[in-house]
Amino acid sequence: MTTQEKLDIIVKSCEDKKGIDIKVLDIQGMTSIADYFVVVSGNSSTQVDALAREIDEKLSEKGEGPQNLEGKNSSRWIILDFGDIIVHVFHKDEREYYNLERLWEENQDPQEEE
Repeated sequence: MTTQEKLDIIVKSCEDKKGIDIKVLDIQGMTSIADYFVVVSGNSSTQVDALAREIDEKLSEKGEGPQNLEGKNSSRWIILDFGDIIVHVFHKDEREYYNLERLWEENQDPQEEE
């Protein structure tokens, strides 16, 4: 399965579970940990858990389960590591507090954004 196919499944899973403000960040060349971050948030711990579960199930059905899963017990910030893609599922309050996408967007080459 290609990275783009995985991204498509992740984004569709987020949309299906009414994820808020879905962002795909291209971090290729900025770090060796992954090629993309997907950041999404939910309004409640229940929604955060449902988003993470949906992403996990849909990719696992295709034989692409996460290599690592963190934060499942708290349901405030769940990280699903698919190797080339790392998905951050935040409760809206945690997302606002950590502002993860700002950290990565500030490090992008301005020419890439044009």
